[in-house]
Amino acid sequence: MSGVPDVTSIDLGRLGYEAAYEEQCRRVAEVEAARASGGPPRGGFLLSVEHDPVITVSRRAGAGAHLLATPEQLAAAGVTVAETDRGGDITYHGPGQLVMYPILDINLYNLGVHDYMRLLEDAVIDTCAALGVSAGREQGATGVWTLREPRAKVCAMGVRFRRWVSMHGLAINVRTNLGHFGLIVPCGLAGRDVTSLERELGEACPSMERVRRVLEGSLRARLEGAWRVALEKRAKAAATSGRPGP
Repeated sequence: MSGVPDVTSIDLGRLGYEAAYEEQCRRVAEVEAARASGGPPRGGFLLSVEHDPVITVSRRAGAGAHLLATPEQLAAAGVTVAETDRGGDITYHGPGQLVMYPILDINLYNLGVHDYMRLLEDAVIDTCAALGVSAGREQGATGVWTLREPRAKVCAMGVRFRRWVSMHGLAINVRTNLGHFGLIVPCGLAGRDVTSLERELGEACPSMERVRRVLEGSLRARLEGAWRVALEKRAKAAATSGRPGP
């Protein structure tokens, strides 16, 4: 069991939020079935997608109050609203934004919820650095923020776990219509700015395809690192207990 678990990348292209959610559920079921089969470890899938304009509202108490736009304003902007079962608050998805849904067997990587969220943030920080944007974390605010002042969020995150298989994920603003974030209080954080790679880099902003490739590479590198650490921990635990290691 020393080989790195297989993780398959699938580009869903441009797809509505509900259809992408159904695809996530199908892939979660596949990962669960692979785990139950007892066969070679199946890490899961990296689903990338660009959504039609939509505001997603979590089930967190008060999240709905962060929708500022009236139905008439939403219709004029061509933006729909969808309830979501991910964590977090409220956010916007739309063209020019790269959404990544990692569907992963978190047990394989020995990751807790906090560790997994930090792994996602690290992968996005690595991606931004590779593309020329200095970014990092902000205490008390999940996601990735520019380091220049005033700091602005370039990537929002929200996840869910079903029997320790991850769903939902992250959204990097590449060439997003940032004006649509004015329809909401993004992530429920009043007075905080949202940015995009295009705003930060101008004409040097990379294509969506390049951002996707770099992000996938960063995620795979971070996952492989987590897998190696998990193997070492299992080997040490097995040596202590006298059981064979992985």
